[in-house]
Amino acid sequence: MGMTRRLFGGAALAALALAGGAASAQDDTVRIALVVKALGIGFFEAAAEGAQEAADELGNVELIYTGPTDTTAEGQIEVINSLIAQQVDAIAVSANDTDALVPALQRAMERGITVISWDSGVAPEGREMHLNPSSNALIGNMIIKLAADHLPDGGQVAILSASATATNQNTWIEEMNAVMGNYPGIEVVATVYGDDLADKSYREAQGLMQTYPDLDAIIAPTSVGIVAAARAVEDAGKVGQVNVTGLGLPSEMAGAIESGASQSFAIWNPIDLGYSATMLAYALATDQAEAAPGAEIPMGRMGTLTLDDNSEGAMADPFTYDASNIDEFKDIF
Repeated sequence: MGMTRRLFGGAALAALALAGGAASAQDDTVRIALVVKALGIGFFEAAAEGAQEAADELGNVELIYTGPTDTTAEGQIEVINSLIAQQVDAIAVSANDTDALVPALQRAMERGITVISWDSGVAPEGREMHLNPSSNALIGNMIIKLAADHLPDGGQVAILSASATATNQNTWIEEMNAVMGNYPGIEVVATVYGDDLADKSYREAQGLMQTYPDLDAIIAPTSVGIVAAARAVEDAGKVGQVNVTGLGLPSEMAGAIESGASQSFAIWNPIDLGYSATMLAYALATDQAEAAPGAEIPMGRMGTLTLDDNSEGAMADPFTYDASNIDEFKDIF
């Protein structure tokens, strides 16, 4: 299929040249694959909207939105191998595992495919650059601040994370621990893992409340975990006693804000994230920019990304959602 299409493209170009016309933009379509952790997740569907917005704005981009059916490295490797076979121009991936994808992505790069990671990173040898939604330090501080702001006298908090291998969550928890000194009365009593499964996250949150009867807050730096934890708090009749916070989607958290299970939470805008990842992949695939420490790469309406020594950059500050603004955003993502 790929071969036929290319031959046809060549014939069309030759015909145009004979007619003395210029080649249409369609002949140099840039095919960018946005690879997400799993299909059917609201956050990534919103990212795909942003990616399509960038594709429309650029004009000569064919966007391929894809991912496995569940959040496994194996599933993503299959998707990546298929994209290599399709000879796409760029792969922008939010990784389920920082190391496991490296060999497949290296094969892609060896074949001239631009590879970037975004949201959840790949080890440096498996990509040209990484787009962090925000800076890890800002996120780490934000998730503990969200809990501490509602605990003026201190208190006990627990972390409900995704999988034990999720690159991004682990980094944010490390950054959070690094600033714990700024929140003197706050004690982190436990870290548990819900593997981004609603039922498992719900059970882990129940377990935390049973094990720590004086628990004041559950911090879930994952959009699946935060919703499950809020539901567990509501079902346990602990609204007003245990505050659920962390990173979540306005559409999924509106009920928890309304019930009082969550006072506030934060997230970057996934629409902006998908948009930025697509703009960056395009700039690199078309050689308008090169991913190297110190490079400044254009991101359309999101400005310019500056890469650090690890060829990583931060898109923007996380944004706090609460009762004052949830209604504006809950219908968007």
